Amino acid sequence: MDAKLFELLGEKTAADEEKPVKKKKEKPPKVEEKVVVASVSPLEDTNPFLIFPEPGDNIQVHTEIFFSDGSIWRPHNSKEKLEKHLKATGGKIYTRFPPEPNGYLHIGHAKALFVSFGLAQERNGCCYLRFDDTNPEAEKQEYIDHIQDIVHWMGWRPFKVTYSSDYFQELYDLAVELIKRGHAYVDHQTPEEVKEYREKKLDSPWRNRPITESLKLFDDMRRGMIDEGKATLRMKQDMQSDNYNMYDLIAYRIKLCTLEFESRRASYYWLLESLDLYLPYVWEYSRLNITNTVMSKRKLNRLVREKWVDGWDDPRLMTLAGLRRRGVSPDAINTFVRGIGITRSDNSTIRLDRLEHYIREEMNKMAPRTMVVLNPLKVVLTNLDASTAMQLDAKIWPDAQEGDSCSFYKVPFTKVVYIEKSDFRLKDSKDYYGLAPGKAVLLRYAFPIKCTEVIVGEDKETIIELRAEYDPTKSVKPKGVLHWVAEPAPGVDPLKVEVRLFDKLFLSENPSELDDWLSDVNPKSKEVIPEAYAVPNLAKAKLGDKFQFERMGYFSVDHDSTADKIIFNRTVTLRDSYAKIPAREEFARRAGKGVRMIDKRTDAEEGIDVDKDDEGNTFGVQTSLEVGVDFWGTKGILKGTLGAFKVLDFIGANLDLELEEALEDLLRIARAFLLVTGSGFNNADSMQGGSGDP
Repeated sequence: MDAKLFELLGEKTAADEEKPVKKKKEKPPKVEEKVVVASVSPLEDTNPFLIFPEPGDNIQVHTEIFFSDGSIWRPHNSKEKLEKHLKATGGKIYTRFPPEPNGYLHIGHAKALFVSFGLAQERNGCCYLRFDDTNPEAEKQEYIDHIQDIVHWMGWRPFKVTYSSDYFQELYDLAVELIKRGHAYVDHQTPEEVKEYREKKLDSPWRNRPITESLKLFDDMRRGMIDEGKATLRMKQDMQSDNYNMYDLIAYRIKLCTLEFESRRASYYWLLESLDLYLPYVWEYSRLNITNTVMSKRKLNRLVREKWVDGWDDPRLMTLAGLRRRGVSPDAINTFVRGIGITRSDNSTIRLDRLEHYIREEMNKMAPRTMVVLNPLKVVLTNLDASTAMQLDAKIWPDAQEGDSCSFYKVPFTKVVYIEKSDFRLKDSKDYYGLAPGKAVLLRYAFPIKCTEVIVGEDKETIIELRAEYDPTKSVKPKGVLHWVAEPAPGVDPLKVEVRLFDKLFLSENPSELDDWLSDVNPKSKEVIPEAYAVPNLAKAKLGDKFQFERMGYFSVDHDSTADKIIFNRTVTLRDSYAKIPAREEFARRAGKGVRMIDKRTDAEEGIDVDKDDEGNTFGVQTSLEVGVDFWGTKGILKGTLGAFKVLDFIGANLDLELEEALEDLLRIARAFLLVTGSGFNNADSMQGGSGDP
């Protein structure tokens, strides 16, 4: 290279040593700028259906079909054909949601429902609910009933409910017409022979049989005169095509479809062109996949059949029935689907945290607040008379105003109260806000209490009871605030309820990729607490009621509840605990090798994580967290010390998704800059993060 440069530039001269004179830039005169705020319609900003054309615009070429002889078809509607269609439909959009009744719908179907019904609703059109009943062996009336129920629950109203079998005669007549036009033939190859001939791009021996012969054989097939599997009707397409879906297909169905159907677009439009039929607009969009679960009906069937879960509506499943039982509203699901958009990205696996974000947002608006202690620890207030039973006001809504009786409920305050076992520890520290010996905390909506004595069991370790004094004057203002439940009367236990806590069903983000995917089932995906203590007003809770258990999460009444015991399912946590690092680890992983997340904790392993209630009161352990990014020794990006509750909003599982994407872009840009400049590494090992770097 030196030789080439010398040949090009010659010897260095004195002029080469002179530094260029920099011209001073003249500052333009300061002009006062007028700020113009653009009026952006929220509909235009968020409407995912703007990508779809109007029916009257359907004259474009839908696809190009390349044939092995060099000819090209460019299917499109003629002006006359389009006018005829618009006259028949009144110019309205017609869509269809065509499920197979062979299982329960899951959240992936929620996207298909949103696209099909949502587009029709948006454009004042019509959407059919069409059951694809072409596989009787796998179909059940149970599935048909379920699908109609779920479609209605999701807020969609079909224009008409139909079945593919309703059109069998029409489909038969079209098949006859296809034969008459020389575009189909009756074939007798076995499935194995069909596969072999397709792989070798060979024509079937019966491909060029006379039209009259195929018509007679096809009629024999209709009348049951040919044994099942001994003959099929194949479309005469192009066995030499580069598109495998043009290899004389035997049977074909088309739907408003996900991307795996995109390669079939050519054969679909080939069929319509061959029959001179109207060409509807087809849009392929990405499937919706969620992390830590499976979507395959075959896998879901196995989970249910082998009792890995408690039926199709198990709250751990991403079936719509399971989500409904868990307490998720259809509005939250539809808002989630709308939020992710109708994209064509074939890598549409969405983090579970993102769905939970929308669920949490919805429940925060609609769930009244209440108090439940999951793992009770008895606290005896030694300076409160045993006969005293106060009735205190507790807020149903965080913004409840004094004097608004509808925004409050009564809670008894007596000599014996119960707090969470995790809210007490024997050893106090300055960054711990729970209860400890000699320390005071505030009981939510009640009084400060100070622990004066700890009663342990015979093993000298198990804490069975605490003694404390309450401050009726409220002169002390502790930082820590705890939820609690009291005995409604002396010697009477609080209301007992069953609480079911659900976690991710699978440990891996994509269990479907694993050979032994069932071994990845999370053994702690369900925890049942048979006797939690609740405030008295929950005795009136009924099926479908939703609540926020303060500091615990959002819960919904389960249909297993009886008159003797109410059962609550946890729908979603208040926010993901930052003690669970996977979200940040995934963030770092996706940003690329060489990124090291730095995590400094204080007492995070003990007690509960820091959290704040609706009014800003601090609960539990304050966690100091330093988040930094180390690019092979280059620090400074995204670095700062924040409280854990701030970090959650910044980089945790519940962060704003647009912010997450922006941060990921920033990381990639920084990493690319270092690769270009060569900063921070001198050898191949350094490019992999260096010795000892993750």
